[in-house]
Order: sequence, then C-alpha cells, then structure tokens
Amino acid sequence: MLDTRTRELIALKRFSLLSPVLNGQVKNLKEYFGQLCAGPIEMPHYGSRVYSPKTLMSWLGDYRRGGFDGLKPGSRSDRGKSRKVSAEVMAKIKAKRAANPRMTGVMLYEELVKEGVIVPEKLSLATFYRFLANNPELAAGKEPEEQELKRFSHQWVNELWQTDIMYGPYLQVGKTKRQTYLLAFIDDASRLITSAQFFFTQNFSALREAFKEAVLRRGIPKMIYTDNGKVYRCGQFAVVCANLGCSLLHTEPFAPHEKGKIERFFKTVRLRFLSALVPEKIKTLEELNLRFWQWLDEDYQRKIHRTLNMSPLDYFMSQAHRLNILTDPALLEEYFLLRVSRKVNHDGTFSLEKILYEAPPQLANSRVEVRYEPEWLTNPARPLFLYQDGIKVGEARQVNFHDNAHVKRKRRGRPVKDPEERMPAPGAPVTSISFTSLLAEEGED
Repeated sequence: MLDTRTRELIALKRFSLLSPVLNGQVKNLKEYFGQLCAGPIEMPHYGSRVYSPKTLMSWLGDYRRGGFDGLKPGSRSDRGKSRKVSAEVMAKIKAKRAANPRMTGVMLYEELVKEGVIVPEKLSLATFYRFLANNPELAAGKEPEEQELKRFSHQWVNELWQTDIMYGPYLQVGKTKRQTYLLAFIDDASRLITSAQFFFTQNFSALREAFKEAVLRRGIPKMIYTDNGKVYRCGQFAVVCANLGCSLLHTEPFAPHEKGKIERFFKTVRLRFLSALVPEKIKTLEELNLRFWQWLDEDYQRKIHRTLNMSPLDYFMSQAHRLNILTDPALLEEYFLLRVSRKVNHDGTFSLEKILYEAPPQLANSRVEVRYEPEWLTNPARPLFLYQDGIKVGEARQVNFHDNAHVKRKRRGRPVKDPEERMPAPGAPVTSISFTSLLAEEGED
C-alpha cells in the first residue's frame, strides 16, 4: 500500500511527462509518446521502468477525467510488477544496436539469444518486435543529434513564464543590515512582469506569495521555466503548479542563457532602478517595494519595447481574451495552501510549529495531510484542514488547555452518583446496619 506522499510524487512525475501534450507543444502524440518510451523512465517508488505508449495514453485519459488526483496510483495488486524488458536488458539491446546499426530485427534477436541476454521462453520474437516498434530509434539505429541553441519567443501571452531570483540591496534593520532578494515572473511573449517583489528570504514562502499574486492578477500560465535552485525544486511548488494545470520546466544545469528574458529584466532593474536608489534612505522593506512597484508600473511596463514595437502592458492586454483566469477564489486559495504530513497521536492530537492541535477522534493513530495558511497558526479560533488521499476528512483546532481542564470525562469503574441520590427516601426501608440504633435499643432493655 503506497502512502500519500509516494502517490503524490508518482502523480507529479506522470504530470511532467504529460504536460507538453496538455499545453499544446506536441504535434504528433504517437511520436512523442514513442520518444518517451524509447528508454527507461525513472519513476518514484518503482524505480527505472520501461513503459509503452499505450500506458502513457491511459495516464492522459486519467488526467482528463480526474485532474491531478487522477494521476495518483491506486492500491491495485498488479502495480509495480516487473516488465518483460527490464532496464538491464534494454541497456544491452541499445549497446548491441549501437555496435550493429544495420542488423535486422531477427538477427539482433538471435544474437542476443546466443549471448544469453534474452531467454526465448520469457521474451518471444513477437514481443521483441513490438518493443522495437515502440522504440523507433533502436530500429533505425540513429545516432543522437547535437543540440542547437536558438533564440525563442512564444507567440501568445501566458504560454510561458520565466522566473528567477536576483540579489537586491542591503537594508538597515535595527542595528544590522539584511540582504534583500527580488523574486520575479516574466511573460515570455509580452515581456510583461506578472509579479515581482523584494523579500528578506529566498524560500518557498516568498515564492508562494509572488506566484499567487501573479496568478491572481494575470491568470494561469501553461508553463513555468525555472533554474535548478532548491526553492524551485520544492515539492510543494510542483504540487501547486500541477493542481493549476501548469507545467514546471527546469533548465539544464549551468545554462543561464536559457532564461535570457528574466536575466535581461534584472539587468534593467540594476541600470534603471537600483542605480538611482539610495538604500540608506530606505527604512523598511515595504518602502522599497512601494518604490519598486511605482517604477515598474510607470517605467518598465509602459516603455516601448524595441522588439515588440509596443509596451509590454499593451502587448499583454491585446491578448486579454486568451487569459485563463480562475473564477473561483476559494479554489485558488485551496491550491496555494501549505501542505505537511502529520501522525495523529492516540489522544487525537498532533503538533505543528510547536502548537498542539486536536483532530476528530476517528483520526487517532492515523496519518493525515494538514493544509493551512501560515497566518492561521496565530489565530487560535482558525481551524486547519485535514485530508487523506486528497479527500477532506475533518478539521483540527488548537488545544485549549483551560477548557479541557473543566470537561467531565468518563472514568473506569462505577459512575459516581449524585450526593442527593445516596440519601434514602423518606419511609424507605433501611438496608444498612446502624450501630447507634443498636446501642440505643440495648440501653432501653
């Protein structure tokens, strides 16, 4: 039985394979799936596996029917079993084909049988032919082509956003100076800055705030292009993108030129904004952001771009009809909630950020996913949402020790009776022995 975190990681991997199809980047679906299945795919929990295009087609159907949750594997007993062509056998087939690119399929099969790589009883010639058909590069014996670097630009707005983090100026905070960081998103087609803000940190909380602002103001992008920084490799960011139906793409290591537009924007910020700024006169981070947003709106967004022959804002608004705006604010808030896994104790409590919360009794001794906003932790009356397998199963509230001290609880043994119930009713027969009455009777005798 797979746990919730493992099922989520598998769904994220499947979504990353399907996202080019969902975003309209694939012209030939059969050819694309064939290329993906040309080699083993590293899948969380299952390891390196060889998949068929038919399997990827079934994943695509699962996503279209059930969204991101539809990509999460169930608990079927036949999942995770080994394929007929293992990763080890596939590697040997590739090596043999590379050494003999003109060898026919039958001859290749016979040679592998002679070498003991293939056992005919386990892998028949017909199955081997189907395997070659699903891996066209093995049948043709083509050599890998060298990658060619070309400048690119998408035609439509919100097809691709680039994002990165730039080191900003130091600000005096009390008796120390603190480094600031500018986190920005730029639309590839229009060069419009969909969101940009200075932070004192470069963690997921900052990324989450900036990305949420961008989606609220400019709609949902089809793809987001980032580097391999730790903040962009965060699993929670991948989950947010997957729930929005947005593909998360990462550049190759040591290839900063692939994010040229966002890097060019940072250069503009340094030349046109930071060069005229006196950090010593900035008292707070809020003041720095207010000045930056004013410059961004009055200068960069409205300045004529020489490649577009119009301003980024005008270009973006000219395609406003193409924007994918999420009309349900509550659903958007749910997508951006922080998610952590917690084990509920036998007494129905769990700890989050050193705060004790109480879950419904039926969730005791089980694992749940807690979803919340950071500011909810400062409000004792605000409940946190509890989920299991993507389904909401209850809410958790902060433990109130004062109220709990006055709650009557059931105890072992007989229930304690009310003092008034212990006194016999007037005229009722006395069933206990009274030594006082016995002494009085003896005195009368």
